[in-house]
Amino acid sequence: MQESTLSVRRPPPNPDESAGDDESKTKKGSSFNCLSMHAAARSASGGAAVLLLLLVAVLLVSFLLVSRSRSASCSSPFDSLGSRMSLFGGAYLASDFGSLGVPWCRSKFGKTVEWTSKDLLKGLEEFVPIYEARPIKNNVYGMGFDHSFGLWFMTRWIKPDLMIESGAFKGHSTWVLRQAMPETPIISLSPRHPEKYLKKGPAYVDGNCTYFAGKDFVDFGSVKWEPILKKHGISYLSRVVVFFDDHQNELKRLKQALKAGFQHLIFEDNYDTGTGDHYSLRQICDQVYIRGGGHSCFKDSDEARIRMKRKKFWEKAVDIDELCGKGEAWWGVRGHMRDDFNHSNKAISYAEHFQNSRFVESVLDVYWELPPVAGPSLTHQTRYDPARASDPIVEDGRYGLFQRLGLGRLETSVFNGYTQMVYLRISAPTA
Repeated sequence: MQESTLSVRRPPPNPDESAGDDESKTKKGSSFNCLSMHAAARSASGGAAVLLLLLVAVLLVSFLLVSRSRSASCSSPFDSLGSRMSLFGGAYLASDFGSLGVPWCRSKFGKTVEWTSKDLLKGLEEFVPIYEARPIKNNVYGMGFDHSFGLWFMTRWIKPDLMIESGAFKGHSTWVLRQAMPETPIISLSPRHPEKYLKKGPAYVDGNCTYFAGKDFVDFGSVKWEPILKKHGISYLSRVVVFFDDHQNELKRLKQALKAGFQHLIFEDNYDTGTGDHYSLRQICDQVYIRGGGHSCFKDSDEARIRMKRKKFWEKAVDIDELCGKGEAWWGVRGHMRDDFNHSNKAISYAEHFQNSRFVESVLDVYWELPPVAGPSLTHQTRYDPARASDPIVEDGRYGLFQRLGLGRLETSVFNGYTQMVYLRISAPTA
């Protein structure tokens, strides 16, 4: 990416759309102009007294209308740009959006998902009361609301005949899968069985789930899938969803899933460049030739200044020193391929990192990152940097919609776990 290229991801609002969102203000401005023109016309034939009375009347009406407009605009502290700026010390300006780029892995044929933003909004309305009834209320170190919704929504849309999860923790993700598909069998792989957590507090164990956990644990890459799938009556691997929340090298998991023939994959922690405890697809795809990818490592660049500023406001924002290797070298993860909960940090070259991105592209049919459920001024999240995320499902300023969907009933802490959950559909590389 060239230094001069700082694209703004969000285009300026359409004037017609702005008028529709605030139609009353537009009409008030028009009435003031009309009254002024009428007053001028009458003054030519009326006389000074009539003109004076009309001007006084116009000023009085205008004063009342402006007062009402101001009071109406203060109905919610989240509905204006000014309030957002005060919330985040001015670091939330729209001009910053897109400056850092939002990397997006390229698929082979440019396909995308079938669902739309309207489908996501409809799903949110349905999912909020489901989430409120969750058995594990305080899922620290586990999924928050955003990814719980994403897993539920995507699984329900795909409607698989079998669901596989690698990494169960206390069983929250198992519960989410069960809410999406009440009758569908689940296979859960986890080093520790969720029932172990029942001794210390809330956990979830599913009755229609085959557990390879605890003393029976088998790693995803070591499972002999053919007899297991046959036992569950699975003839078509396109009818299986595999969910990864195991903090393992996502390139490794992608290759293992491809070898087994699975097509629908969901990764919970698709960590942004410079963050996380494992090598992620987003890190792999953060390349200069991909839209939104590649970064400068020059310490006096515009990007370095922007990153330094945003680091003050967003916990997961990273600056140039964290991002780049020695000698201002760029390869996104400071030259390491993290794996095994960050216990393994294999050194890699930029050339290898680049080849990894080419391989990922060769097997991708669809790549789709779950957007944040709502903007930060609504959720009060402070972790992910919105300049590195897709537009939220509920945009900032849509306070009324946020409340109508029931999102305002949730604790703000449940929105602090967004890490770019991603859905993939994969197939063997084309010749």
